[in-house]
Amino acid sequence: MTARVLRRLNGVLVAPGATGPESLLVYATALAGTLIAVRWAAGLPPLAVVVIAVLAFDLFGGATVNATAAAKRRFHGPDRTGRHHLTFVAAHVQPFLLALTVPGVGWGPAALVYGLALAGAVAVLAVPAALRRPVAYAATVLAVAVSCAAMPPVLAWFAPVLFVKLLLAHLLPE
Repeated sequence: MTARVLRRLNGVLVAPGATGPESLLVYATALAGTLIAVRWAAGLPPLAVVVIAVLAFDLFGGATVNATAAAKRRFHGPDRTGRHHLTFVAAHVQPFLLALTVPGVGWGPAALVYGLALAGAVAVLAVPAALRRPVAYAATVLAVAVSCAAMPPVLAWFAPVLFVKLLLAHLLPE
């Protein structure tokens, strides 16, 4: 691949204008998180392991991406609204992909995790800017506490990483 193609790909996966250190940190975290998740998923059917690996790469890398200055510029520019942020959170249907492919993940737990992420996002976006950070943290810790027993032990990482990615890293502009 040419350097130009790699820059464009990095602009999509990380963010336009991401620095070398930002990109390295994102990819290293995504890879490390994927390895951890795949290790925990050992013994599951191959399709489940593949889905878990892809979701882990996205969530671990995404939590890190969303905390970078490059992503903050991308997602919190003057043209971005609460509607954009809520749509971003709502598009994260990963809990339902797990319910479709991973034994032991039911539709109820998937809906619970998805609903907690969406409710947390609504709460964060509904308060004045000065309260968004503490509300995001409150929503995250409460969602983690409620969802801990919802997923099977092999996916103990899933809901906390999803909430960090969406409620803390994505929604907070600073």
